[in-house]
Amino acid sequence: MNRRQFVKYLGATTLYATATSCASINVFGDAYNEEVSRAAWKKLANSGEAFKYVSPNKKLPNVFIYGDSISIGYTPKVRKELEGQANVFRFHKNGQSSDKFIPFMETFKTTMFQPYLKEGWNFDWDVIHFNVGLHDLKYLKDGKLDKINGKQVNSIDAYKANLHKICQYLMKEYPKAKLIFATTTAVPSEGADGRFAGDSEKYNVAALSVLENYPSIQINDLYAFTKPHESEWFIKPHNVHYNQLGKSAQGQEVAKLIAENL
Repeated sequence: MNRRQFVKYLGATTLYATATSCASINVFGDAYNEEVSRAAWKKLANSGEAFKYVSPNKKLPNVFIYGDSISIGYTPKVRKELEGQANVFRFHKNGQSSDKFIPFMETFKTTMFQPYLKEGWNFDWDVIHFNVGLHDLKYLKDGKLDKINGKQVNSIDAYKANLHKICQYLMKEYPKAKLIFATTTAVPSEGADGRFAGDSEKYNVAALSVLENYPSIQINDLYAFTKPHESEWFIKPHNVHYNQLGKSAQGQEVAKLIAENL
């Protein structure tokens, strides 16, 4: 190969490398745009401290929290505990019952992440902490809590089937993420609107039987952690929610387990 041929070859090689590099950029998505992502989140998310926009710091691992109003309550404390250690995101609204998990997650993904949102989020989850259950065991009539005349949202069998699908979905969609399932916190011993005392225990037994099939998913027994303190942590009688003391303690416990997996 003479000098002229070599220069021609080198030029072709450079053009190929450049084209390959550009193709990679297209395959792996557009650069992250803060303004675009913030605007998408504003349209998607509920208001409140737990749902504030989180700017992804590329130097930190990414944590995702999915759950019902109990998780909404402890999310701000988790963020505070893990400040400087992780970006802590949570689902954009109440996660509700197990049958809603996958369609809700698909909406979340296709609204906020590339390639669905041009210049949107383009990172992976390192830890996913999730829970469903408290909305499965409740009884509704005409959309209102009613344990006398209402129908249970999901039977234990339906809940188990849904949880199997959830575990398979998460493992397929986020194979690199460490998964943590939180058990469902208690219904007050005297009962609550639309819920019967003792049902959390039944649904937790069912959940653990499902999770035996997925040994890589860790268990955060938030039920066992919270139960001994219900008299001081429940916000009021016949209410499944927690006061600031309870939310803070739960947040510390959740953050501790997440930190161990970062």
